[in-house]
Amino acid sequence: MQQKISLKLLPSEAADEAAIKKLLANSSGKKESEIKGFHILKRSIDARGKTVWINLTVNAFINEPFHKRKIPKFHFTDVSKAVKRVIIIGAGPAGLFAALKLIEQGIKPIILERGKDVRARRRDLALLNKEGIINPDSNYCFGEGGAGTYSDGKLYTRSNKRGDIDRILHLFVYFGAEENILYDAHPHIGTNKLPQIITAMRKKIVECGGEFLFEKKVTDLIITNEKIKAVKTADGLFEADAYILATGHSARDIFILLDSKNILIHAKPFAMGVRIEHPQSLINNIQYHSNYTDEFLPPASYNLIDQVNGKGVFSFCMCPGGIIAPSSTDNGELVVNGWSPSKRNNPFANSGIVVQVEMEDAIKIIGKMQLAIEKDSPLLLMEFQKLIEQKAYAAGGGKFVAPAQRLVDFVENKISSSLPDCSYLPGIHSAEIKNILPGFITERLKMAFRSFGEKMPARFGGKGYFTNEAVIVATESRTSSPVRIPRDSETLNHPQLKNLYPCGEGAGYAGGIVSAAMDGEKIAGKLANVLI
Repeated sequence: MQQKISLKLLPSEAADEAAIKKLLANSSGKKESEIKGFHILKRSIDARGKTVWINLTVNAFINEPFHKRKIPKFHFTDVSKAVKRVIIIGAGPAGLFAALKLIEQGIKPIILERGKDVRARRRDLALLNKEGIINPDSNYCFGEGGAGTYSDGKLYTRSNKRGDIDRILHLFVYFGAEENILYDAHPHIGTNKLPQIITAMRKKIVECGGEFLFEKKVTDLIITNEKIKAVKTADGLFEADAYILATGHSARDIFILLDSKNILIHAKPFAMGVRIEHPQSLINNIQYHSNYTDEFLPPASYNLIDQVNGKGVFSFCMCPGGIIAPSSTDNGELVVNGWSPSKRNNPFANSGIVVQVEMEDAIKIIGKMQLAIEKDSPLLLMEFQKLIEQKAYAAGGGKFVAPAQRLVDFVENKISSSLPDCSYLPGIHSAEIKNILPGFITERLKMAFRSFGEKMPARFGGKGYFTNEAVIVATESRTSSPVRIPRDSETLNHPQLKNLYPCGEGAGYAGGIVSAAMDGEKIAGKLANVLI
């Protein structure tokens, strides 16, 4: 028989199959020889007390032959001669999973990606990190796989109402991800492994008769009778029955194009702040309530949130054992983000710490700067975002060197006379962050950092979260899209183009790899119902 059993284990026990079988036997009242195997269904870490525990829920095979975990079969058909064709603009998670869903429905996807494939993209990232030279169409945000490919690969989401999370995770396993993403509480693939998985997806799409075209930046929409007749690139026009827009949160040129075509878009609140980096050993000691020596525990993470003067201040995309990366998409603008390899074995831990930005916040700043943009413009928050990124670039001195400040110095309004080692490869430059970010952000950050220090105090003679061993780097500004593209019932009073289907982060309907993938599938499914 098979039995679901919950266990509480020490980290060393959770890493030992024999120890797990012994505990399963004790829990079920059986002999160890009767436990033929098990599947882990859920795995999480409980570090609330002095002893760190691993919680496991397993499916035990008792006196029954053990079978490997079943991975669902996916039926990708040959669509090379399909009558219906859909152009997908953008090859991030929303675009890729939309393409796979269309293939399952017998529809041919044609993906137009402005950037390069993952291998060629690596060379552009190296040039950016080492020499401060950026390719506006091939960087950490643009290229095969989108921002997620070289931006950590965290698969955790709370968006279970948006779609089938298990299906998305099983698809990742189908294309080469390890099975632990199916049961870990916070699944993570790693930036070093995601490129191979993305490449496998592309090969499957092409193998099934879909088309995958790189360096095809869409510059115009040819519209006739409230429908897109074709999309224009530097290489000419591309036509299809329908068009999925999956361009991500940083495709500002697309937002400008939509606005110029009188396609309804809205300014959407987003979050902005800094990326903070601590020694990973410091975070380990705080979170695990001990001098961190357990080889069976992963590098510790954290999740922080505080309310300051009516606005939320929270951690975003926390990367244990990670690296801070330059995520700009154009010259003269500085954006930072973080990522971790699969082993999370770098010596630093970094996280975005950000404050919610509303329309009224941007209006005040834009007004003071006397920029020529209307207060009700749907592009206002995008322009605000761009303005702060330009200030950060100038403060760093060029070549994507980032302005930085020690944490306590920032809170106490002191210039940092020196800076600690930092994982950010283009380099950091001492600057006062308060001169870059608006006052409503910096003041809330200062108060929140003190609060976070109380939540994560020093332990065993070490340092706490609030320490000058931590460095903050500006700016963390691409947490989500500053624009939303309404769809479905939202556009009743302003009909959108009949065959344009916006989705994913760029449309304002997702916030991460899994939610973007689910939204891409959702839109592809709706589109299939229309076309078939």
